[in-house]
Amino acid sequence: MIDFRALADKYDTPLYVYDFNHITEQYQKLKKAFSGRKSLISYAVKANSNLSVVSHLAGLGSGADCVSIGEVKRALMAGIPKYQIIFSGVGKGDDEIEEALEDDILLLNLESEAEMERVEAIAAKLGKEARISIRVNPNIDPKTHPYISTGLHENKFGVDLETAKRMYIYANNSKHLDPVGIHFHIGSQLTELEPIREASAIVADLVRSLKAIKIEIKFFDVGGGLGIVYDNETTIEPYEYAQAIFSTLYGLDVTIICEPGRFMVGNCGYFLTRVLYEKVNEGKRFVIVDGAMNDLLRPSLYNAYHKVEVVGKAGDESEADIVGPVCESGDFFAKNRLLPPTEHNDLVVVYSAGAYGFVMASNYNTRPRPAEVAIVDGKDRCIRQRETFEDLIKLETMCL
Repeated sequence: MIDFRALADKYDTPLYVYDFNHITEQYQKLKKAFSGRKSLISYAVKANSNLSVVSHLAGLGSGADCVSIGEVKRALMAGIPKYQIIFSGVGKGDDEIEEALEDDILLLNLESEAEMERVEAIAAKLGKEARISIRVNPNIDPKTHPYISTGLHENKFGVDLETAKRMYIYANNSKHLDPVGIHFHIGSQLTELEPIREASAIVADLVRSLKAIKIEIKFFDVGGGLGIVYDNETTIEPYEYAQAIFSTLYGLDVTIICEPGRFMVGNCGYFLTRVLYEKVNEGKRFVIVDGAMNDLLRPSLYNAYHKVEVVGKAGDESEADIVGPVCESGDFFAKNRLLPPTEHNDLVVVYSAGAYGFVMASNYNTRPRPAEVAIVDGKDRCIRQRETFEDLIKLETMCL
């Protein structure tokens, strides 16, 4: 049991808290599920990129899925071996591509023919052969929020099957490209298994057709997206997830790469914020807290649900919105929730805040970002200090 009051008193609020034992449990569940075949669990760094989080996963044997050269640098700094790092993303700059090739990471995941041409040209300039995979868009509806759907033709990610095949043939004939992998990822917070199985079957058929023309794919990257419980979702069991993918890979000798992010860290995290005061506008109750949308954006961005709790409070509950100090009507953590009466300095815990929480935080309204704290075997330590006003302005100059 985490003592939220003690942590808030020690580190102040707003505050992020991460249970590292939960991260370990999630990693081991997924690794065990895929143990029937060659596999690499490659953590999606974008979900929570704190160096201590990535280092903890490195110690468990995890790889890293990165979507910027900054994330690649974080992964290397945290101890992820270079041969377990994948560089994905739609818009890689020339300098990012060059640095990734110089770092000799496992592979670059490509999203278009134009990107392939840039990678080939840069590899030629460096006198290198670039290991690549191609992200295939299987046009499968993932049954998730449209903002985190990625596998339909209307989404910006990946290429269609015919384009992918043409790219593989081109790469296979290039002196500076080595097509070693294939990749798909249909969306995040997936709670239905069938779209995943369908997508895997489509991409596996493409791998078999490539094998028939002597293009051997070594890495079959199924992306991530496994959902977690925020409210009352029915989630996919890791074993069933792995078995669904296995069922599509008959006749193929490939290493499966899985790129979990939210699944690994989402429910390890808690966001702590204190009540400043309450107000009522013509019968509408607001609980105003010291945290805000700049600290945790998901409720404002996606209208996402997070469980909230007022620690140690009871009493007659009534509906209230939990809102922050930022000067936007979209600054809220919860709307129309049944809450007990609150007072100044009462502590509110927002659950399931480990993924896409701090990483999406900003300094809007000149608000310093919160501290981050890790809990390992019941012991707490600060893994990112709270920002100060001086931190916010240190790169600025006044031109008079």
